[in-house]
Amino acid sequence: MAPLKRLAAWLSDLRLAIVLLLLIALASAVGTAIPQGDSPVSYIDAYSSTPWLGLLHGEQVLQLQLDHVYSSSWFLALLAWLGLALILCSWRRQWPALVAARRWIDYRTPRQLSKLAIAESLPCPNGNQGLAQLETVLRTNGWQVQRQPQRLAARRGVIGRAGPLLVHTGLVLLMLGAAWGALAGNRLERFLAPGRSLDLLDRDGTSQLTITLDRFAIDRDPAGRTEQFRSALHLQGGSQALNAEISVNHPLRHRGITIYQADWSLATISLQIGRSPVLELPLQAYPELGDQIWGLVLPTRPDGSEPVFLSLESEQGPATVFDADGQQIARLRPGGPAVDVKGLPMRVDAVLPASGLLLKRDPGVPLVYLGFAVLLVGGGLSLVATRQLWAIAADGTLSVGGLCNRNLAAFATELPQLLQQVRAPDVNTAPTTDQQG
Repeated sequence: MAPLKRLAAWLSDLRLAIVLLLLIALASAVGTAIPQGDSPVSYIDAYSSTPWLGLLHGEQVLQLQLDHVYSSSWFLALLAWLGLALILCSWRRQWPALVAARRWIDYRTPRQLSKLAIAESLPCPNGNQGLAQLETVLRTNGWQVQRQPQRLAARRGVIGRAGPLLVHTGLVLLMLGAAWGALAGNRLERFLAPGRSLDLLDRDGTSQLTITLDRFAIDRDPAGRTEQFRSALHLQGGSQALNAEISVNHPLRHRGITIYQADWSLATISLQIGRSPVLELPLQAYPELGDQIWGLVLPTRPDGSEPVFLSLESEQGPATVFDADGQQIARLRPGGPAVDVKGLPMRVDAVLPASGLLLKRDPGVPLVYLGFAVLLVGGGLSLVATRQLWAIAADGTLSVGGLCNRNLAAFATELPQLLQQVRAPDVNTAPTTDQQG
């Protein structure tokens, strides 16, 4: 049993909990700095020539599970270790402290009170009257009082002792919710063009929810810079239907799934070449040319020869046309007139943007919210000072002593003010006694 007690004492040590919190914070910072959930090839390509922090190549990032920090085995082990430490600390320290605070302590002699953190005494010829006055004063100020012959005990703010226990409980719930979400949650990112739908299937392969993008708009400032993305969605799940709009920082939560407005892209370009009908052609991203460059390669001859490259940076255009040598030969504005390209009149009818939707299913979110709520309540209660006071009437003296777990200076100021209210009646009755004499 002794080794187990030593192990429990080590696990519940405050210094160990602080070290674990620092490690978790450092791991969270790494998870923020390194993109999470991308394909393994992207990490190898990104850190092949420039290692992360000059230390880790792509292969090492994958080996250390830094591509999925929050669901990695070592991060979940840190959470479990910290949760165990908090549970042991609550069991060995916080719960006994709460039980002890609720138990009345009976001091019987003035000598015991003189050893407390705060101790005072005042003359009191009538001990019962002085205790009765003190009891009235204390109850008026919100104290709980236990009265016994020639002595009393009082306390206030005992609920504050539950604060640390609730803080630990909230942290444990928070970590359980985070771990549950990391292990059982799902994440899906898709680009949808207006009018297109996305079907979410359950494990049986049947449609659980259909998400249709009715409309997508990009708000821009006068200089043409992107300010906000907005998606009007239609959600159909069984007999239930819902129309909602999402934007950046304003997601939608529906049936356990959170839909975020994450990004945008260009989906298609509508072209008319010569006398052909308007052709709707898909656009492709070219990250090697820039962060937001889309385009397509288009042949200008029936045999596929003499291709040109059309590139766009936004749905507003213009579409810049380059020949096979990379020379700019034309600029086409959506809705504008046709321009000659390699002997062919070419016109851009419209450019269709696509909405980038991020869908997350996190079953641990309710537990995380509950943990935050319990944590806030516990933090608030931890600010409540627990004060205890004892008074003993003996030999014409009222001896008073007190303890406080925080802000002892305020209690040292409050106690004389309470005793002053006990002295006041004695002062008022003194002239009457002299006059009668």
